Amino acid sequence: MTLLFGRDRIRSQIRRLLRRLAPPQALRAVVIAIAVGIATGLGAVGFIRLLQLSTFVFFDGGRRLFAGLGRYYVLLLPAIGGLIVGPLIVRFAREAKGHGVPEVMTAMVLRGGRIRRRVALVKILASAITIGSGGSAGREGPMIQIGSSIGSSVAQWLRMPTEQVRTLVACGAAGGVAATFNAPIAGAMFALEILLGRFTADFSLVVLSAFAAAVVSRATLGNFPAFAVPPWDLISEKELLFYALLGLLSGLAALAFVKILYAFEDLFARSHLPEFLQPAIGGLVVGGIGLFLPQVFGTGLPTMGQILVMRLPLGALLALQPAKVMATSFTLGSGGSGGVFAPSLLIGGLVGGAFGAVIHSLFPAFTASYGAYALVGMSATFGAAAQAPITSILILFEMTDDYRIILPLMSTTIVAVLLFRACSADSIYTLKLTRQGIRYGAASEGDLMAEIQVGEALTHHPLSLAQGTTIHELLRLVATTGHEWFPIVDGQEELVGVVTYRDVAKAVDENRMEDRVVDYATHEVLCAFPDESLREVLIKFHERDLGHLPVVERTSPRRLVGIISRRHVIKAYNRALVRRRTSAPSSDGKSS
Repeated sequence: MTLLFGRDRIRSQIRRLLRRLAPPQALRAVVIAIAVGIATGLGAVGFIRLLQLSTFVFFDGGRRLFAGLGRYYVLLLPAIGGLIVGPLIVRFAREAKGHGVPEVMTAMVLRGGRIRRRVALVKILASAITIGSGGSAGREGPMIQIGSSIGSSVAQWLRMPTEQVRTLVACGAAGGVAATFNAPIAGAMFALEILLGRFTADFSLVVLSAFAAAVVSRATLGNFPAFAVPPWDLISEKELLFYALLGLLSGLAALAFVKILYAFEDLFARSHLPEFLQPAIGGLVVGGIGLFLPQVFGTGLPTMGQILVMRLPLGALLALQPAKVMATSFTLGSGGSGGVFAPSLLIGGLVGGAFGAVIHSLFPAFTASYGAYALVGMSATFGAAAQAPITSILILFEMTDDYRIILPLMSTTIVAVLLFRACSADSIYTLKLTRQGIRYGAASEGDLMAEIQVGEALTHHPLSLAQGTTIHELLRLVATTGHEWFPIVDGQEELVGVVTYRDVAKAVDENRMEDRVVDYATHEVLCAFPDESLREVLIKFHERDLGHLPVVERTSPRRLVGIISRRHVIKAYNRALVRRRTSAPSSDGKSS
């Protein structure tokens, strides 16, 4: 209580200071954006250092601890990491699961960019352990989510309106990419192409934040490109045909990677394994793959460097392609924490390198060595998977500090993006939202949440329990309905509390089947009102990490009128979105 009071007092003092100084609104926005960039840059540096420490602890410590296993000790490392990460994510922040960017996009659409403050800390720890123990994932996804969380937390702390919250979320995301890859231009374009293309925001603030994060990163980690590459160039115009073919291959590789990744997410979601154990199972499989192909461990950045200077033979390039796809799919599909940016780049480099090695062996007189094709394949595969061609082109330029191969890079990336788009309406990021029933629409569409009332979305006459209901009767209802959350009402249909299967799980284990569920219920219940907006309800869901809320009359706060869940919110949002789109005027002034 004292801590909360002190925090509120600091915030009020800062506000009074700002009012006294009365800085122009534009200057205030610039200062805040730069501060978010600096904080994100510091967070990126801290995360990279923590990741280095985690890798050392797991691999060096594991080699000594399991010395009796010889080279087979690597089998256990990702599984041990999964045993730590699973409970951490399930207990503290489920948003930290997976590759992170879809969770940021969900917050942009459904919660106006509001992200729980604890997400950044959990994401840092979970990703450092996942990747450091050998999990196949990138470090940029965590940094995007961490930076977004920093921007969101600052905006919420200053109680900014929704549009400014979204802007600072994008500032943090741009700073995360900029600091991770030493690529400020690509960081800003990532925020524009993937996060802000559908929302109103001040892009100049995003650029400033990316610049500030990159300055911090360079001052701490050094100012040098991520990869040192030979001076690749277009040898002959005839090569453009081969690069076009590489674009087709890269688009197919990106499509396969996305499909396989989400297939494994579905596989683990349908399994009956406890959620907190799933990352350990996935890690065990990754350890088995890494035993034979250790290049699949971690981010893959050292392997990318080897490919670009042509130190891997054709056989290794061919073997590592499916191995990296499977290792990443098991890592993230099982619930590990990390990004898909770096794995996409590596998969593209492997595809391009193998293709280039074959082409150069057949036509050595007018084709470049396979390193050039690997570089182009990296851009094309990520650009296709993310549907972000500008970001992918720019980030390869900034990571290599070489612009001479611009024609093949641009043409190949566009071919890959178009092929992917012809086969799939969703990118590797938006597919997760679409599968949850969320359409990543325009800002005006996201603001529908403020227009729709709970009364339009709730379930009337919900299945409720009487105060005398026993645990045995509750289990029968769970088995027949599939529901695990129930309101409890008295004889006057007034709310007494809510109970979930988890509340009575211990009693079930102890066979106390005749106990009344009301004795295990939560009685201080957060409720919603029919005249509240869906946005207000989503904030309640978010702040308490809830999936359901009882809906009661505002004039009679115990009178139960229905229930509302996250699924109800999404369905109501989609219905309203369809109505708005079908009633929108067309260009000739008539309704479409």
